[in-house]
Amino acid sequence: MTDVFNFAAERGACPFDPPPVYERLREEDPVSRIDLWDGSSMWMVTRHADVRAVLADNSFSADNSKAGFPLLTPSSEALTEDNPTFVRVDPPEHGRLRGMVNADFTMKAAIALRPRIQEIVDGLIDAIEAHGPSVDLVAEFAVPIPSEVICIILGVPYEDHDYFQKCTATMTSVAASEEEVNEASEALTRFLTELIEAKAVLPTGDLLSRLVVERERAGELTRTDVVSMARLLLDAGHDTTAMMISYGMLTLLRHPGQLQALREDPSLLSGAVEELLRYTTVIHTGVPRVATKDVEVGGNLIRAGEGVLCYLPTANRDGDRFDEPDALDIRRKDRGHMAFGFGIHQCIGQPLARVELQVALGTLIRRLPGLRLAVPFEDLRFRHEMFVEGVYELPVTW
Repeated sequence: MTDVFNFAAERGACPFDPPPVYERLREEDPVSRIDLWDGSSMWMVTRHADVRAVLADNSFSADNSKAGFPLLTPSSEALTEDNPTFVRVDPPEHGRLRGMVNADFTMKAAIALRPRIQEIVDGLIDAIEAHGPSVDLVAEFAVPIPSEVICIILGVPYEDHDYFQKCTATMTSVAASEEEVNEASEALTRFLTELIEAKAVLPTGDLLSRLVVERERAGELTRTDVVSMARLLLDAGHDTTAMMISYGMLTLLRHPGQLQALREDPSLLSGAVEELLRYTTVIHTGVPRVATKDVEVGGNLIRAGEGVLCYLPTANRDGDRFDEPDALDIRRKDRGHMAFGFGIHQCIGQPLARVELQVALGTLIRRLPGLRLAVPFEDLRFRHEMFVEGVYELPVTW
């Protein structure tokens, strides 16, 4: 048994690296018992092969209402009573619910959105150039891109982005109290309920309108189900990609040789995005599961009813899976990262996120070749205590 799990654990010399305490676990005790904040315990799985095995095995449930499911923070407990979506249900219900929205998040759908994403990115860079000589790349570039795109898909008015982003920020902060999380959750639910009520009266052809018209009216979903689906897609559809855009650019700025190679050869962009996803792993809380029967993982017997945390940051830096895992190499041929998870529950929005990252980073590098930090690296505020890793601000000049 090791210390109480803390995804905001102390970092080493490089803030992009996983906490050293969990890297040591991967090397010394890769399937180990660890305490939680409430005195309960869980298994922590830190190697790539073991994480992949757990996430691919339907013997491990994603249902956070099941006894033994590991609740990583007090605030996460406050959210367990919300109506579950496909992220927190198991087959066959998982496939039924996810199938209702899957078509809007395929690679084909993401590619079809690419021209619109390019327009958004170009418009933001135009504004950055006009603003000069420095700007916060998080607020003025990284956050607006996925926020506007997910609003387009869902049919959420983009002028309300400040409101739903504030709610999401509270709900995904380990520093927020249970009361604050509940208030933010209820506020977001009210906002989406009113929006969906309006769409039920006057559908507008977007995803939320189609869920009401095609699924709710057919009796396949309740109104509560539609609101819950909207919450999930809105929450997940902007914060992770926003942090990955800013964090990815910061990582490249810290690796000038890799950045220069990307400037000289834009064909490396797709591979660079995959390597940045592996190297940074912004979902640094891990992926929780609970065993529904006895299963052996990495030589350890995990019994039914015991919680498991699949820790993605250490899995994506596993030397048994990746050569020189702690080096950023945009020419890396071996993909295999699990930044989007693995198995049936892997992120539904990953095709869209990839396109957004390629357009955002590629355009930024091309149009602002002199981009650089406007403050010392040591002065940046890292979001280690948030569910999604990143920086709060990224002041840059060019």
